[in-house]
Order: sequence, then C-alpha cells, then structure tokens
Amino acid sequence: MIKKVKSSLSLFSMKKWILAARLRTLPLSLSGLLLAGFIAKSEGIFRNDIFFLSLLTTLAFQILSNFANDYGDAVKGTDANRVGEQRAVASGLITQNQMKIAIGIMVAISLACVSALLYVSFYPNDMKYIYIFLGLGVASIFAAMAYTMGKKPYGYIGLGDVFVFLFFGILAVAGGEFLYSKVFQWQILLPAASMGCWSVAVLNLNNMRDVKNDVKNNKITVASKLGFQKSKYYQMALMTIPFALSALYVTMSPLKQGKLSGFVFLILIFFANAIRRQIFAVKDPKDFDPFLKQVAMLALFFAVLLGYSLIGFDFIDTLIR
Repeated sequence: MIKKVKSSLSLFSMKKWILAARLRTLPLSLSGLLLAGFIAKSEGIFRNDIFFLSLLTTLAFQILSNFANDYGDAVKGTDANRVGEQRAVASGLITQNQMKIAIGIMVAISLACVSALLYVSFYPNDMKYIYIFLGLGVASIFAAMAYTMGKKPYGYIGLGDVFVFLFFGILAVAGGEFLYSKVFQWQILLPAASMGCWSVAVLNLNNMRDVKNDVKNNKITVASKLGFQKSKYYQMALMTIPFALSALYVTMSPLKQGKLSGFVFLILIFFANAIRRQIFAVKDPKDFDPFLKQVAMLALFFAVLLGYSLIGFDFIDTLIR
C-alpha cells in the first residue's frame, strides 16, 4: 500500500514538472537549430556531435526560460487570471522555493551543455571563439531568466519581441551554423531573421491573447502598445516576411541558383494565408489561443522544408528539364 502511495506521489510530482516545462514550446525553440543543421548539411560541414549537443543546449535553455517565466509571472501576479494553459507556480502545484531550486539546477545544466558544445566545436584549433560563444551562452541564460524575473524584467517593458528575435532567430540560426563552419557570411542573416520573425509571431499571438490581463498588471508588450487591430497587421507582417527573406537566400545559394527545387518551402504560403485570415477575423483576444500551436508548428515545418529545399527535392529539377 505504501509503495502504491509513493508511486502515485512520484507520478504526480513528475506531471507537475512536465506542466512547468511546457513541452508545447519546445518544437518552436528547436526550429532554429534544425535549420542551422540543414544549412550546414548543404555546405558539406554537418557534424552529428555538434547537432546533438546543440539540441541538448537548446532544450535546456528553453526549459530554463519556461521555469523562469512561470516563477516571474507568478511572483508579479500576472498569471492569476491568465487565459489558456495554467502555470505551475501561480496554480500552487509548485511552490516558489521549489521553482527557484529548479531554476538553479537548469542554469547548471545549461552551462554544462553549452560548455560541452563549445568544446567539441572549437577545441583545440579555434579557442578564441570559445570565449565569444561562452559569453553568448551566459547572455542567453541571463535573457531566459530576465524576461519576467527581477525588478525590471525586459518582458514587462516591451522588449520581449527584440530579445526573442535575436536569440531564437539570429543566434539560433547564424550562431548555430557558425558552430559548424567557423565562418560568418552575411547571407545567413536572411534565414536567421526568418526564424526570428516566426518566433516573434508566436510571442505576439501570446501577447495579443493576454493583452487585457497584461494591461491590468502593468506589463507592457508590443501588442498592448499597438492595440488590438494594429497588432493583427503586425502579426500579418511577421508571418509574411520569412517567405521573402528565405526566397532571397535560396536565390543567392550557389547550390540552388536557377533551380525550382530550392523554393519548395514556399508551398507553406497557402497554409500561412489560411491561418492569417482566421487570426484577422478574431474579435475576442482569448480566441487567439488555438493559433499559438498552429503558428508554432508552421514555423517548425517552415524550418524543415526550407532546410530540405537546400539539400533535396532534386527530382523536381530533373522533371522540368
């Protein structure tokens, strides 16, 4: 009987931490590193060890960010009347002290993962880059925590979109590809900015959904500053720009110049348009919630299809000759 009780408690404990980890956010966070891996593959420099450790590092950063956001919003009372998925600390499933301990553990795990990643990527021939990327890794950890934690969290002063664009777009793709190539080419900023836009698109939807509650709790977001209607136009732009930037990148790619196979990812425009129309028709902010998952999955499919467009679909070029 005692064993059954312990087993049930253990299962309940595991479930609440899975809830706090917010697994539905993980596919979006992995999109950038997946695209970086595809680009490295197209350049003939892909390495399994770098990709695997990039995966672990990204997962650690995302879970740390989710724990920190859960804690920070709960302390400030922002999650008390939130729409959508309930948060662990605000609902009482996890105490503030337990979450602080978990955040500390995730900081340690994140540092261990990023250290291992930089070791396999840069040691011993490119030591100078270790210090640069270690600094970026520490900055990423700080950014993950400072979004809602601290006296002046940047997520409460309208800077969330900027940081998400930089870390989930520019750093994830351009920085991720640099781990393989050790060379920076400005063209990589095109797909990097594309993924940055997709990540901000998900954040903006989240902020549009929560705008009423955020305003009550003095949380300033781009959505709260723009207002209901202008936020929709902002959302339309965020879901359109990636196609233009990535099409330009493919056009400039030596392997895909003049080849239709490089543009297969553009088929996703039809799905994006369908979602955009539904978003634009929303009248009540809470009705934005179902589109969070749809846009996050669209971003993941975009990364995979764009990536594979760079290395595959050659049969299309053969058919049209």
